[in-house]
Amino acid sequence: MTAEFLPADPLLHLLRRATYGPTVASVAEVRRLGASAWLERQLSPATIADPVADGVVARLPLSGLSIDGIRARVRAGALPEYTWDPMFELGYAAVARAIWSERQLLEVMVDFWSNHLNVTNPGGDVWDSRPDYDRTVIRKHALGRFADMLKASARHPAMLSYLDNRSSTRAAPNENYGRELLELHTVGLGYTEADVKHTARLCTGLTVSWETGRYRYDAGAHATGAVAVLGFRHANRTATGGEAAALALLDHLALHPSTAKRIVTKLCVRFVSDQPPASLVTRLTKVYLDHRTAIAPVLRALFGSAEFAASVGAKTRTPLEDLAATVRILGYGPEPAGTAALRALYWMAESAGQAPLAWAPPNGYPDVAAAWASPSGQVIRWNGHLNLAAGWYPEQLVRPAAPVADLIGPLPPTYGELIGLAADRLLGRRLSAEHTEAVAAFYGKTAGTRLRSGDRAVGWAFPYLVALLLNSPSFALR
Repeated sequence: MTAEFLPADPLLHLLRRATYGPTVASVAEVRRLGASAWLERQLSPATIADPVADGVVARLPLSGLSIDGIRARVRAGALPEYTWDPMFELGYAAVARAIWSERQLLEVMVDFWSNHLNVTNPGGDVWDSRPDYDRTVIRKHALGRFADMLKASARHPAMLSYLDNRSSTRAAPNENYGRELLELHTVGLGYTEADVKHTARLCTGLTVSWETGRYRYDAGAHATGAVAVLGFRHANRTATGGEAAALALLDHLALHPSTAKRIVTKLCVRFVSDQPPASLVTRLTKVYLDHRTAIAPVLRALFGSAEFAASVGAKTRTPLEDLAATVRILGYGPEPAGTAALRALYWMAESAGQAPLAWAPPNGYPDVAAAWASPSGQVIRWNGHLNLAAGWYPEQLVRPAAPVADLIGPLPPTYGELIGLAADRLLGRRLSAEHTEAVAAFYGKTAGTRLRSGDRAVGWAFPYLVALLLNSPSFALR
C-alpha cells in the first residue's frame, strides 16, 4: 500500500494534490489558514499577489503576446515569419509558474485544461496564436465555467487551425474538429458517425482570417440544413445564423450528462486516483450539472470529500510535477536575471518526456502512473534530483547560502537524526528505522553514529543524501 510512504496529515495531502508540491512557506500558510480558507484563497487567484512568478514571466515578453502583437513584430522585422520563439517562451513561462507562482491551484488547473483542450505547443500551424490561446481561453476560464471555455476554444484560431476547422467549408466539411469536440472535449465515446457529420456541418464557417490571423465567422462557408447531435436539434436554416447555432450546440454538449461525467472523472483522476471511486464521480457529476458547468463548486466538493481524504498515496507525480516539486521543496529561487536556468529546466522536463504543453496528439498528456513507468524515465528523474540538489545544473538558480542549515537547521548529534531532519523537510515524514539504517550505510555509518561538523555527510556529500530521499517512493507520490 503506497499510503505507507506518505504522512497521514490531511493538510500535506491537500498541498501535494492541489499544488506542484509543498514548500516551507505553503506548509506554514495552510497550517495557519486551515484547509477550507486555503482552498478558497486559491480559488480566487486574482486576489493573490504573485511577484516572483510575474517577475520571471516578464523576462519572456513574447509569451504574452496577442495574435496582433506577434504579427506586428513580424511586420516590423523584429521576428521572422512563422517563428516558434513565442511558443517556446510560453513553455518556459509554464515552468516558471509551476515552480514559483503563489496561484498554485490555478496553475494546476491550467495544466489540466491545456491537456483537455490540447493544442500542441510548439506547433507550426499555431505559430501566431498559441500564446493568445493560453491567455484568453485556458487561463481566463480555468476556474470558471466549462461551457464558456469550450465556446472560447471553438472560436479561437489556435484550436481552429490545430484541428483543421479553419479550412472546413460547406462544400467540403472537415470532420477533424467535430470528432474531437465530441470524443475528447465533451461526451467521449458513444457518439455516432451521423453525430460527427452533423457537428462538422454545423461548425463550418467558424474559421480564421488569412489576412489577420484572427477568428472570423464566414457565413458563405457555412453549410445550412437541419442537424441532430446527441439530443440537440436545430433547423440551421440560414447561413447568417450558423455561428449562433454552433454555439447553441456547444452549450448543449457542455451540459450533456456524458460530458459532466467525463470531465468529473478526469478531475478525479487528476486529484484522487487513477481509478476514482464511482461514488465520488456520481456525486460530483451532479454538482457539475447543478452549477451549470462551473468548476469551482466541483473542486470544493472534491477536496472536501471522504474519497479524497482516503486517497493518500494513490497518485504518482508526472515528470514535470517531479521537477517542479524538487525545485520547490529545495527552496530555490529563480536566477537574478535572464532565462538560462528556466530554459534548462524546460529541457530537463522535455528529456523526461513532458515538456509543458508539448504533447503532440489532441488527447493531452496522460495522468496515470502506468503511462510514466519506465526505467529510463526513472533514471532521468534521479539524475535531475542530484543535479539540482548539488547545484550543478542549472547552476544559475539561487540556492540558500547555507544549504545544510537551511534544510535541517543546527547540526544534529547523530546520522539518524540528520537523515530524520532531512526527511522531515523533503518528504514530510521520518523514514522507518530500517530505511534510516540503509541510508546511513550509504555513508558507511549507522543511525547511531555520532555526526561531526567535518563529516562529508554534511559537506560535499550532503547533496547525495538529499538526492537519495528525493529518489524515494515517498517523493514520487503526488
